Amino acid sequence: MYRLYNDLAWLWPLWGSVEEYREESETAVALIKQHAQIEVKSLLDITCGGGKNLFHFKKHFDAYGLDISNAMLDNARKLNPECNFYLADMRYCDLKRQFDSIYINDGIAYITSSDDLLRTFQCAYRHLCAGGVMICYAEFCKGDLMQNKTQSTVSITDFMEITFIENNYDPDPSDDTFETTMIYLIREKGKLRIEHDFHVCGTFTVDVWRDLLRKAGFKVTEYPKGRNVFDSPSYACVKPTS
Repeated sequence: MYRLYNDLAWLWPLWGSVEEYREESETAVALIKQHAQIEVKSLLDITCGGGKNLFHFKKHFDAYGLDISNAMLDNARKLNPECNFYLADMRYCDLKRQFDSIYINDGIAYITSSDDLLRTFQCAYRHLCAGGVMICYAEFCKGDLMQNKTQSTVSITDFMEITFIENNYDPDPSDDTFETTMIYLIREKGKLRIEHDFHVCGTFTVDVWRDLLRKAGFKVTEYPKGRNVFDSPSYACVKPTS
């Protein structure tokens, strides 16, 4: 378990406001309503993390969250006490029910093989009602990764100042993974402590995404990069009614 989703999960509420997730969430809601072939009353947010998307989804649907990190689910529960949550692996879970819609955000970047990417899509397909729609996007497409891209964010509270530094690097462009290194500069009452975190993420071509979604059984509408708020290739995936 990466530290941001374990012992450092308390940092997540401070890394970006809930409001910053509004446009992404509302875009997903609009796509769900546009593509669904049934009335959508329920939504499962897969890799919901700290629940910032759910905060907006719950205004439209009976919203549920799923994540593999209990520490992040604790954050999500505090932000969305009226929602229900599942501690589960997006590749293998069986929740014993289906949902009218599913959303998968950038947490899918932690899938590092095409076999597991297919398992994730197949699992989502099983949990989706016929006529329902799944919205997902490929934030890190193979070939589009900016080598050594580094960005930083600063969060200031009454008691501390935190600088989040994130660096992406692909040591071997021929495989399907890249590295993300995170550094957290935490100043509490002027005293500095530095924490490190190292993540391995997956990167696949648009063709792989398209092919695996269809192999899982979905009818896919693709939105190319630059044509939506996700700024990544995104997909509206309908489960056929017959």
